[in-house]
Amino acid sequence: MDINYCIWLMLCTSGVMGQFQVDPLVATVLTGSDAQFTATVQGTWAIMTWTVQGFLVLTVPRSGNITSSSEQFSASFCSSVDTGCVSFTIHNTTRAEAGPVTCTVQGDYGFKTVQLQVQESGTVQIKEGNMTVVQDQEVEIHCETSAWFPIPEIRWTLNGDTVDSGPTNSTNVTHGDSFNSSSVLKFQAVKDSTLVCWATLQTLTNPLASSVHVLVVPKPPDRTVLIAVVCSFGGLALLALLILGIMFCYKRRKEKESNYQDEMTKRVRTQSQLSGLKPPGQKQAAVNAGYVKDGQTSVATSNLTDSGYFQRTSSNIFEMPNSAYNNQMENGYKSTYNSVGDDLTKHRHATIV
Repeated sequence: MDINYCIWLMLCTSGVMGQFQVDPLVATVLTGSDAQFTATVQGTWAIMTWTVQGFLVLTVPRSGNITSSSEQFSASFCSSVDTGCVSFTIHNTTRAEAGPVTCTVQGDYGFKTVQLQVQESGTVQIKEGNMTVVQDQEVEIHCETSAWFPIPEIRWTLNGDTVDSGPTNSTNVTHGDSFNSSSVLKFQAVKDSTLVCWATLQTLTNPLASSVHVLVVPKPPDRTVLIAVVCSFGGLALLALLILGIMFCYKRRKEKESNYQDEMTKRVRTQSQLSGLKPPGQKQAAVNAGYVKDGQTSVATSNLTDSGYFQRTSSNIFEMPNSAYNNQMENGYKSTYNSVGDDLTKHRHATIV
């Protein structure tokens, strides 16, 4: 059990309590700065002690020298003529000293406990850095803080004016109970702008900041409609060319077919005309049925019958029938042949040299 609490309990039970007070009740300081408490005692007292985190760190006698366990702790009277006011100081505070600070006055006074809070600042940085964007483009900026205790307050300014960035997301760092946090700002880029991310604590006199400059360039003209029109006309032109090409090929093909037919017709007419033109008195050629190949010496004589066939004789001369003549004779004298009799025969002799 704490010794100061025992002394205070004994004084309370005995009904004898002096009056003194310690200010402030809660002291909040930044890491590395000094924390100061003031104890004011009414009446006569002999010894005053100060403990931090339950450890006795300093003793102040009303008369005599002040003793301290470390140079980090010191005390002094508020004035040389007023021994009822003592100022206690913790130099170069760290997170290790944060917690209860107790002042005990021996005698009929007891003790008073106050709280020491130590805050720690870290770093702040905008991730994106300076950038160039198109006019009216929505821009998203991220601000990150690292190693702060407690979570810092983050705010944004755009060209010097405070803007709302929405909620801040934070994460706890395992070692040292520090915090990392992030904040996102979204805005529409209208003109060149300077953005500043501010991170601050209660005890931080000057907030830490990180800034970026956003350069806004004019928006390029919308060529969507132009591209659509060009593509449409291009497609129509290609289609027209394709149709014209097909028509041209079809026309050429029809012309070739027509020329071919005309040429064939002319040839047929020419041949017909040539076949119809014969010299006057020219008779149709007859087949020489008595033709004999070269080198053949023996010839035979045959009798031509009414039917146009030869009857072979013992003569060496062939009897060659004349087809045209036979036809004429058959047509002219058929009745005569019939009257004379079937045994009448007409003999024609042909000699081949």
